Amino acid sequence: MSEPRWLSEAQMRAWVHFLDASRLVEERVAQQLRRDHGITHFEYEVLVRLSATPQRRIRLADLAAQVVAARPRLTHVIDRLQQRGWVRREAVPDDARGYFAVLTPEGFAALESFAPSHVETVRAALIDQLTPGQIDALGDVMSHLSVKLRSDREGGCGWPSAGVRGTGTESG
Repeated sequence: MSEPRWLSEAQMRAWVHFLDASRLVEERVAQQLRRDHGITHFEYEVLVRLSATPQRRIRLADLAAQVVAARPRLTHVIDRLQQRGWVRREAVPDDARGYFAVLTPEGFAALESFAPSHVETVRAALIDQLTPGQIDALGDVMSHLSVKLRSDREGGCGWPSAGVRGTGTESG
């Protein structure tokens, strides 16, 4: 067995601060959405992702891949959003087991009403804390990580394959 590649002091510092900052930003955003709108951050993200798709609809398998969620978790969230009248399911015509998630006009209106306070929270917790150069650097780093980790995940590196088509679990 080979020796572990321990983190250097600088790497450990970056890792610990990444953990702290990401949890603190997430906590602040989640608290605001729960307090002001009675929704979770994940529910908000699902609404945003749906609003950005053509016809405001997407296959559930593809949505699961976008939001990096296990299918059961996404199914539970879609159920809650459907109960509120913000999302509906539609069968995929050429796939008896596939479904689309569709953002309803009520769901889009709700999202529009949530967005101003949400963006202010994101600004206060993250954007306004950084210089323009730091924002650019953060965007570059997060984009790189997102692309790399999604590629690793979808490439069969032992990560769970939530939402990956062709796995025989297309029913959601």
